[in-house]
Amino acid sequence: MAQTTLTSKPWQTRAIPNTNPLLDQKTFSTKLIGWYSQERAHLPVPGRNSDDPYAIWVAEIMLQQTQIATVRPFYKRWMSRFPTIVSLSLASQDQVLKRWEGLGYYSRARNLHAAAKAVMKDYAGELPQSSSELMKLPGIGPYTAAAIASFAYGESIPLIDGNVIRVVSRLIRLSEDSTKISSKTRITELLQTLIPGDQAGSFNQAAMDLGRSICLPKNPGCHACPVSGQCAAYVVGDMDVYPVKPIKRKIPSYDIVIGLIRKGDRVLIQKRPAKGLLGGLWEFPGGKIEQGESDKDALLREIKEETALDVNMGEKIGTIKHAYTHFKINLAAYYCDWLDGDPQTLAATENTWAKPENFQDYAFPKANLKILNLIDL
Repeated sequence: MAQTTLTSKPWQTRAIPNTNPLLDQKTFSTKLIGWYSQERAHLPVPGRNSDDPYAIWVAEIMLQQTQIATVRPFYKRWMSRFPTIVSLSLASQDQVLKRWEGLGYYSRARNLHAAAKAVMKDYAGELPQSSSELMKLPGIGPYTAAAIASFAYGESIPLIDGNVIRVVSRLIRLSEDSTKISSKTRITELLQTLIPGDQAGSFNQAAMDLGRSICLPKNPGCHACPVSGQCAAYVVGDMDVYPVKPIKRKIPSYDIVIGLIRKGDRVLIQKRPAKGLLGGLWEFPGGKIEQGESDKDALLREIKEETALDVNMGEKIGTIKHAYTHFKINLAAYYCDWLDGDPQTLAATENTWAKPENFQDYAFPKANLKILNLIDL
């Protein structure tokens, strides 16, 4: 490996230069975009081969915090049902959430729906062309706005995601915490000097796909990187140090219990409030097991607090594990039989007694879907 003057220890506090001395704007951009033009066929990402702003928008929203392989079938299913902004704007929220069911982070679907309505009302059915105007729509932040504006309309604006942060952090050996605003500002400023004004979309996609396919978090494929010769971390040999991140906090875990309350041939389901975690989805009554409570004590208490029903707790269906972004749950489910009362909406916006064969018509959270795979009703 070639020698270099970039020998300072990466863990030492020091000022980061605006660029690294190996970096040449024209050479870097030309090589990166040239690599992407050859490799993009082998890096299939939903929405990337389309010039339809709506298709790009949907894909980028789905790809937030979700792997490409997971997104592909959901994207295809979504676009077959809602191929245009008009079709999405005319759908009900239940129809939208049902199409999103299983993908998680359901606020993304609710925001897509709300934004489609706003586009029809305020922009004559056409997505705005500037990132600043796009950010006025629900659920569109700087990243998504930059993606739509650069991919569809050619706006010369850097696109910053985790993959790009990793690429640039290694490129200049960024020793400060990469999650800090000051670090992201430095990365943005550098990219602004590298991005060619007439190929913003290709540059942004190339940078992201380089991080996704070659500049990996562990064991990066530097031998196949088109710009390794200009990467300070590669020249020094300390790629694995970057990006610098804070120590992860331990994710808390909670014990949850739910009841499938049977009344004749129907089961009670309730709709969560539109705002908040899993907003607008249907679920079975239940909640968190407090310290010192048994499953039975917690379940009967939660059902009473949420529905005011009296029930008899029956056999256990099973327990599943599920992880959200900031916490994990152990979810135990039990059959219950209705004894008395009409279900009240004390913690939900709507209750209904549904036949199990009709559950497919309702959008459930993924944890509840796992329970549905265990039931025999």
